[in-house]
Amino acid sequence: MKIRPQRLEQGDTIGIIAPSSPPNQESLEKSLAFLEQLGLKWRFGKNVKNVHGFLAGTDDERLADLHDMFADPAIKGIICAGGGYGSARYTDRIDLQHMKENPKIFWGFSDITFLHTAMGLYSNLVTFHGPMLASCVGKDSFHELSAKMFQQLFEPMELHYTEAISPLETVAGGIARGELVGGNLSLLVKGMGTKFELDTKGKLLLIEDVGEEPYRIDGMLNQLRMAGKLADAAGIIIGDFADAEPKKGKDSLTLAEVFDHYLGNLGIPVVKGFQIGHCQPHFAVPLGVEAQLDGNERTLTILPGVE
Repeated sequence: MKIRPQRLEQGDTIGIIAPSSPPNQESLEKSLAFLEQLGLKWRFGKNVKNVHGFLAGTDDERLADLHDMFADPAIKGIICAGGGYGSARYTDRIDLQHMKENPKIFWGFSDITFLHTAMGLYSNLVTFHGPMLASCVGKDSFHELSAKMFQQLFEPMELHYTEAISPLETVAGGIARGELVGGNLSLLVKGMGTKFELDTKGKLLLIEDVGEEPYRIDGMLNQLRMAGKLADAAGIIIGDFADAEPKKGKDSLTLAEVFDHYLGNLGIPVVKGFQIGHCQPHFAVPLGVEAQLDGNERTLTILPGVE
């Protein structure tokens, strides 16, 4: 069983860090009003406004902010400002044992997938795959349902995803239970062959991505196939794959054909169409908790992520 972090309460302080690329500072400022509505105070990491090429500060600076927020007992949870690129550059230097001994809410997605996987493997911590402050919350497109998903941080609640939220499609039927793992497909593939390689055995695998053409998604799924990660899974949840159209004028398999080829004959339930990922609304989920995927009824049920 993974460690579920303590729930948030009104008046708690959360830490805001930029573990990857520089966040849009204007969107970040706009997002703070939402935190106020939730009854939260916040504190920025020391390096959240830094820019170091395509990174939000040097690896040492971004790592220091992550460590500082976990070490400070006044900080009850950590919400990432944005993703982009770069969290994997220092993951092998994170004090994951310290995080295990000081569990708290950690929330983000996209490039943050690499950190989720590391914390799941070595901190034994439930973390949250959800919309981030500058890249989602501070934008005009931020959806009411995305906002509601933050309530799971304040009280233990079972999440139910049905077709009332979005149309879903069964790629393969059946029912499976298991620990929910995964996130951004390209980041999961980048962990292959490292100590941060995702363990999918008996687990429900969530995949999502953005801006990847069908041939690229094909290559990533093929790598997971050859590594045994697809056959090991108990079920597969296909989240949002935004901007996945092939470039104009190029012959291509459709995304549906790619998914059918790799995921349709595994003998496990596979359902696509979940609004989880680079989309609005973005249905936030805890990673590391038990969940059930029903490929026949097209439902996903997830146990609470906080104590």
